[in-house]
Amino acid sequence: MGQGCFSALWRRSTHPADPQPDKIKDAKIIFVVGGPGSGKGTQCEKVVAKYGYTHLSSGDLLRAEVASGSERGKQLQAIMQKGELVPLDTVLDMIKDAMIAKADVSKGFLIDGYPREVKQGEEFEKKIGAPALLLYVDAKSETMVKRLMKRGETSGRADDNEETIKKRLDLYYKATEPVITFYEGRGIVRKINSELAVDDVFAEVSKAIDGLK
Repeated sequence: MGQGCFSALWRRSTHPADPQPDKIKDAKIIFVVGGPGSGKGTQCEKVVAKYGYTHLSSGDLLRAEVASGSERGKQLQAIMQKGELVPLDTVLDMIKDAMIAKADVSKGFLIDGYPREVKQGEEFEKKIGAPALLLYVDAKSETMVKRLMKRGETSGRADDNEETIKKRLDLYYKATEPVITFYEGRGIVRKINSELAVDDVFAEVSKAIDGLK
């Protein structure tokens, strides 16, 4: 490759990105972790309404990208159809793009269901930034099973049956424990008891977020 061609490529790949990370450099980032049926989705909606945060779920971003029919969406669909995991870098790029797109209007970001393992958290911090808080929305496993079974009565989701739910919860706990321990070491974990009524849970969530100011 000629020198001129290489430098043109370098300019294209470095300069457009230069001002963008600054937009999210000082953003308030909250990781939201909670098992299936913990009610974290409901709490995220309430945080958006009260605090003006942007709610980003990696699963939603992946589905939206596939639905958009973009080149990246087609590649993602092919990966998922094979039953393979989407590369971590790709997920982080999508989260970062979504954050930059909302940077001017957002008071902060709720990163939902992320990180699923410590390595993901470390990579997120390298590429995007450090979380100010990790909200751990937790309910007893039997409560989550009950809630998901109830949802299964109307959702038609094939994975809302007791055996599958218990497997999902086992996997969730195995993956989440090291993440919680890692961030507890930094003193940023706030464990929220989501056995309570929705508004009482949100009072606890609000207390944790108000403590950031």
